[in-house]
Amino acid sequence: MNLDTFILSSMEEILCAWEAYARTLLPLNGTDRLELRDHAEEILRAAVDDMRLDQSREAQSTKSLGQGTRISTERTAAEVHALLRARSGFTVVQLVAEYRALRASVLTKFADAGSAGPETLVEVGRFNEAIDQAIAESVSYFAAETERWRNIFLGVLGHDLRGPLNAILMSASLISRITRDEPVLKTNQSVVRSGERMRELLDDLLNYSKTSLGVGIEVHPQEVDVASACKEELSQLSRALPACEIAYEGPEQLLATVDASRIRQVVSNLVINASKYGDVSKPVTLRLASDGAATTISVENFGARISTATSSKMFNLAQRGDDSALELSRTSLGLGLFIVQEIAKGHGGSATSEYRNGQNVFSVRLPAAASVTTD
Repeated sequence: MNLDTFILSSMEEILCAWEAYARTLLPLNGTDRLELRDHAEEILRAAVDDMRLDQSREAQSTKSLGQGTRISTERTAAEVHALLRARSGFTVVQLVAEYRALRASVLTKFADAGSAGPETLVEVGRFNEAIDQAIAESVSYFAAETERWRNIFLGVLGHDLRGPLNAILMSASLISRITRDEPVLKTNQSVVRSGERMRELLDDLLNYSKTSLGVGIEVHPQEVDVASACKEELSQLSRALPACEIAYEGPEQLLATVDASRIRQVVSNLVINASKYGDVSKPVTLRLASDGAATTISVENFGARISTATSSKMFNLAQRGDDSALELSRTSLGLGLFIVQEIAKGHGGSATSEYRNGQNVFSVRLPAAASVTTD
């Protein structure tokens, strides 16, 4: 008997063995047989269909590299199975173990049946190819599903922490209004600064979660005075970063169609980044300019030149390179520049970094109907 025929004729026996193994992976109390077996039969039947297809050596080589042609755009049984396993609390190791058990069950039972023939070696090879393909599909979808739920969790966490944090900041604000005791006021100011820093981290966390879930960072452009927004944010940053000298160079007024709150977020992230990694004895400079077609916001700081390899991936998520000067602090989520890039993309623009005149320069270019500038 050929292996493909054996699989179809012994389907129930194979499924029972897989079900028994699956029950050992997790405490699946209350899980019925159909749920436990979800898509197992479809996966085996898909393997049999694949084994029965004519396949050239070239097609076999292409498939072994994971470059096989996908026949349908619909999810396969292996992909749906992975989604259900991810939602049931399985780990990727347990998911792969199921396939290992399935493969062993089929091949052991086939060998015990004494059905081997001249084509057995080829048939086993085709079966293994089909199972490997199913594993690849399952792992890919499993990883995507677990990442999606991780981002949902981070989003919920960031959102729910805002309530307690706001209560702390409101209490601190009340204390500052009802007392004139200098030691209390100093302590209270420290609480407020720490609370504002926590709020910035939560904002970054929420923005990351939205972007990772495919929602992207929302922007609501309208004509605003970008110069005013930048200077207001710099004023707040000067109080939050007393050891950092911050300079502004640009027009007194620059009108452009952008999201003012997001622009302030860009300024905050770039200036904080510059203050962390630049030469503390020299100023951080924000330059604002418009060429009529786009508005450019640049933040410059003196310091060691960022390597080309690092510069090329500075705006990627959690990619800071090997430069010791750019190691993440324990209080940083490492999302600042990533958020800057996503805000730029939301405006249809871009974010870049370069080394110029002894300074590291981070720039955001925002195509907009920038129109009026006055000195």
